[in-house]
Amino acid sequence: MLTINKLHKSYPIGDSSLHVLKGIDLSVKEGEMVAIMGSSGSGKSTLLNIIGMLDEADEGEYILDGVPIKNLTEKKAAIYRNKFLGFIFQSFNLINYKNAVENVALPLYYQGMKRAERLELAMFHLEKVGLTNWAKHLPNELSGGQKQRVAIARALAANPKLLLADEPTGALDTTTSYEIMAFIQQLNDEGKTILMVTHEEDIANMCKRIVRLKDGVIIEDVFVEQVRAEHYV
Repeated sequence: MLTINKLHKSYPIGDSSLHVLKGIDLSVKEGEMVAIMGSSGSGKSTLLNIIGMLDEADEGEYILDGVPIKNLTEKKAAIYRNKFLGFIFQSFNLINYKNAVENVALPLYYQGMKRAERLELAMFHLEKVGLTNWAKHLPNELSGGQKQRVAIARALAANPKLLLADEPTGALDTTTSYEIMAFIQQLNDEGKTILMVTHEEDIANMCKRIVRLKDGVIIEDVFVEQVRAEHYV
């Protein structure tokens, strides 16, 4: 599904540079649920941005679903993101003036799908996250948990190969966090591949594998016995 070899990334700082990723090797198979952990400055956000094609490595190899990801124009990167990836963010990143179903339908608009078809598919995914009755509500009329469910439905709308979740529970209270994690685990049970950045140990333990970064290198990569979120809901 995803293979990264000898990945390096630096950023210029004045007359020098900051070496953020220092030869990362990472492989994720289809159907895995992986947590990426590390303190601030460890490189986890940079790694997620490169995997999400929001940034590009200086050196190394990145292959996603058999496709080498390199030297992408902005247009090509956008096409690949829409084809391969679904994004779930801590801040939800919903468009405030669009209602829930319109937010979910947005990736399908960029795929060129006709309006009636994309709204029908968006409603299907809203139903999947239990928000059919909230389809016409704007984001400011939704709770934090409901906003994250809309964001998950939007991430699923284009049937991505890989779900990238950046601190998906970071803005939520504990109970709501576990409800969201129960749903994400269910998606993984159905075969969806999930890569999640989190700083919370309890959330990481709800994945099946934990990759820890420190100072731009992987210091630990272990499979763990998954804690089921529904036990706490």
